[in-house]
Amino acid sequence: MSRLPLRTPEDAPADAQDLLIAAEKRNGYLPNLLRVLANAPVALETYLTVSGINARSSLSLAERETVQITAAATHGCGFCVAGHTAIAIKQAGLDAATVEALRALGHVPDDRLEAVACFAKAVIASRGRVEDADLAAFHAAGFSDQAALEVVLGVSLATLCNFANNLGAPPLNAQLEPYRWDGPNAAAAE
Repeated sequence: MSRLPLRTPEDAPADAQDLLIAAEKRNGYLPNLLRVLANAPVALETYLTVSGINARSSLSLAERETVQITAAATHGCGFCVAGHTAIAIKQAGLDAATVEALRALGHVPDDRLEAVACFAKAVIASRGRVEDADLAAFHAAGFSDQAALEVVLGVSLATLCNFANNLGAPPLNAQLEPYRWDGPNAAAAE
């Protein structure tokens, strides 16, 4: 049961209604994350705006989803792990072994995605004060300073949605049930 109201286009604050309508049309359903965020229209707008900006980064979709799943699993957000697992499989074409490794915060079989996951974990653990060795390893995997900052961007986006889900505890949408994640700290999807 959600701890915060799950808003609809009809009962959301006026500034959130059109955003919810557009999101439902775009997704084919209204993700409960957005319904929670609609309680604070500026939070919903921020999420949607930063999502669009993040999509324009130099990181590939697979690399962006690596950041999102890594952050969500680190933050114990079952809703976001499920949602980004769906994107990783359906849109980014990640294989099952890679996705399961990301969800478990384990070793990723693809070297480039492993570098992204490790750097994202370092960014989160150090609050951005990564060790020189962490940045050097990221560079050695072929990533630029731009990409390093774009990992930080992805972590910031993830933090907003992970923390909002963990606060609001919305139920997982039926469309995401096949991707459910019940990791040790996955309170948001319960």
